[in-house]
Amino acid sequence: MQLVIVDTGCANISSVYFAFKRLGVDASISRDGKVIKAADKVLLPGVGTAHNAMAKLQQAELIDTLQQLQQPLLGICLGMQMLTAHSMEGDVPCLNLIPSEVLPMQSAGLRLPHMGWNTLHSISEHPLMHGFSVIDYVYFVHSFAVAPDAYSLAQCHYGNDFAAVIGKDNVAGAQFHPERSGKTGARLLQNFLEWQL
Repeated sequence: MQLVIVDTGCANISSVYFAFKRLGVDASISRDGKVIKAADKVLLPGVGTAHNAMAKLQQAELIDTLQQLQQPLLGICLGMQMLTAHSMEGDVPCLNLIPSEVLPMQSAGLRLPHMGWNTLHSISEHPLMHGFSVIDYVYFVHSFAVAPDAYSLAQCHYGNDFAAVIGKDNVAGAQFHPERSGKTGARLLQNFLEWQL
């Protein structure tokens, strides 16, 4: 199986690469549209701001490539936010693969960024969520989030509910960092590797 991690120029690419390596998969890291299109699975990582990340995709001429993929595509952290229609962080249009919106977190006075371990709830039957339960902890670092909607596959509560995992058709995203979430994060990555459309 050919897994390609999109080279978005962000800091967590090597840790994502090694998370897959621990699962026995030697991923490629590329910003070549032909390589990405030829992959069996594509992972879109991201840390930083939506505005900068979308600008880097634009510079690499990858926006059309990502929008046209038919194979499973997983975005993580900012990569998940980039899958949506629009981000209020910098008021930037995103890839519009999932018609959700990224909003500033409504944390009800809790400290931002939301940083640390939390559980999930409202977990769907989607193949990506196989084996997940409400007692599993995953690791978050973010100040913006997708509001819960019809595309939420799991939610988290931090002051208010937000979408922790989203999905539509061949595209899914996780707001938490699976590469930093121990066995639970590894389960999400393994589920992605096994996901058949």
